Amino acid sequence: MYTFSQLLARNILLGVVFVIVSTALSVFFLAEYTTQKHEQHQAAISAFAQQLGKSKELANVLRKSEDYSQLTINSYDGEKIYSYSNPSPGFTFPLTQPPAQKVSLSTVDLMINYQLNTSKDSLFVLKILFSLTGLIILLVVVAAQMSVRKNGKFMSAISHQIKKDLSLISSNDTEVYDDLIEIPELKTGIAEIKQLIEKQVSTSSVLEQHAYTDHLTGLDNRNRFVQYYESLREPESATKFGVLVISRCSELQTVNQIHGYHEGDNYIKNVASLIQSAVAAYRSGRLFKLSSSDFATILPNITLKEAENFANDLTQRFNEFQQSADLDSVAYTGLVYFDQTKPLGELLALVDTGISIAQTQHINAWYIQKDSEALKNTDFNQGNQNWRQEIDNVIDNQRISLLVQPIQPTTRNSKVYGEVLARFLNSNDEMLPTASFIAMAEKLDKITAVDKLIIETAINEIISKNIVDQSFGINVSARSISDEHFLIWLERKLLREASIAPRIIFEITEFGLQQNIKTSKRFIDLVHRAGSRVTVERFGVGLTSFKFFRDLKPDFIKMDSTYTRDIDDDKNNQYFLRVMVDLAHRLSITVLAESVESQEEKHTLERLFIDGCQGFYIGKPKPI
Repeated sequence: MYTFSQLLARNILLGVVFVIVSTALSVFFLAEYTTQKHEQHQAAISAFAQQLGKSKELANVLRKSEDYSQLTINSYDGEKIYSYSNPSPGFTFPLTQPPAQKVSLSTVDLMINYQLNTSKDSLFVLKILFSLTGLIILLVVVAAQMSVRKNGKFMSAISHQIKKDLSLISSNDTEVYDDLIEIPELKTGIAEIKQLIEKQVSTSSVLEQHAYTDHLTGLDNRNRFVQYYESLREPESATKFGVLVISRCSELQTVNQIHGYHEGDNYIKNVASLIQSAVAAYRSGRLFKLSSSDFATILPNITLKEAENFANDLTQRFNEFQQSADLDSVAYTGLVYFDQTKPLGELLALVDTGISIAQTQHINAWYIQKDSEALKNTDFNQGNQNWRQEIDNVIDNQRISLLVQPIQPTTRNSKVYGEVLARFLNSNDEMLPTASFIAMAEKLDKITAVDKLIIETAINEIISKNIVDQSFGINVSARSISDEHFLIWLERKLLREASIAPRIIFEITEFGLQQNIKTSKRFIDLVHRAGSRVTVERFGVGLTSFKFFRDLKPDFIKMDSTYTRDIDDDKNNQYFLRVMVDLAHRLSITVLAESVESQEEKHTLERLFIDGCQGFYIGKPKPI
């Protein structure tokens, strides 16, 4: 669209061109006119001379008939009869002033020299040109203003048409409107813009869905949860209070280790379905997935008393699923009341404490964490205290049961073992969530005592059941191998049980060994002196060099499940494992694979010369 100044400049240029052309034409026609006038005047001079002869009357008649720049009348013998010269001939256009002329009249014995003055004609033409220029200037300004207005109306119509058409994109209105202006190019452009915007909107919707949706369950994720809770705190929100419920899947880690990650995903999806069924009874209730094992439910405008019914319903559903799925537990739930004044961080801390307390009660229990209780104990140690009591009770009363999951050798020459898995019981002989128990034991500095309990119980079981012909792997925490008292106790224990020690393999994570290389080497040397062996489990998740293994000399490495899962389809992992197996065998290290879930994975691992396989497909955990 042209601006006023642009239109004015364009029109002025056109006006200047027009004036120049007009001036050129005027000069041309004026020159033609003066030439014609000159010829006519020559004829008139001859006629006047024949009539008047040599008299001054001839000069007067000639002066009156035309305007001269100069006029001279002489006789043939050179006598000057009349002479005139115009002192101010005036303005004349170039090329329009006729040259001086000479007329000889022999019949009357006269010679006339003259030059016509065309200044009046030039002035007349000049006035016309000035008037024309002024008119053109006026027309230029008016035309520019009219063009601006016309263009403005035109562009306004186009803008309105575009806005009207584009507004249909964001609405479901299918009504067809008549176009304000019929321009094919505009229609094509708008159609292209519509396609582009629709594509961008579609892309944005997909990105938003990925950003706010959990890919496994299809539920809203933590980002949406935070966004939704903050919207409830807005003054105009219809929700003034409610209950936040968080359910924590207690067996995810165990299911992943024993049954494989596929079964772990199914476990999470089943729990999500159970909670969704319970939430469906509350019209405004919403369910979110906060993390791999945590689900959050918001029940707006519900009191804690009413929320107890929801919690009881959840526990009943979890208990039924536990029996059908053959699990030790399903999930534990914490509840907390909220209103518009409560920040989310405080609520999450409260409800986390509630979950910790629930885990120390019966299976799939729930617990309401009230504000008054939190205020009495500002460090939120109530859950910790309950766990401390439960852990002490397990240790003091040896409330532990052991399972063993076999590792199947891939060749006759491969010497492998079965991994011991510990389960802990409360005072009612109900199973405590294993992952939470270990995590709280670490947090409360009880893990060394728990490791001692597991080792001692395993050795006693081996002796009492006379299974000294088998080998067993026992997990040890990184904190325990750094504990001086634990190392002294372990060495004495293994030396006392010299016949059992060669049948025990201690498993420790790669990450745990990397925490302190010197301490790790001391632990491995101690175990080797006593006749036992060491496995580095979850191998491959760190950046450990083979110099590290050459110095520490472990007996086994157990590849992390990220390398063995779907190994039959992953060429990169196949190549990596083949290289790792070759290097490990050069160092006389036996290579094991965990989380083997299918026959295809097992056959692929055998082709890669893995020494042993462990997983749900190989064998389920059984009592020792």
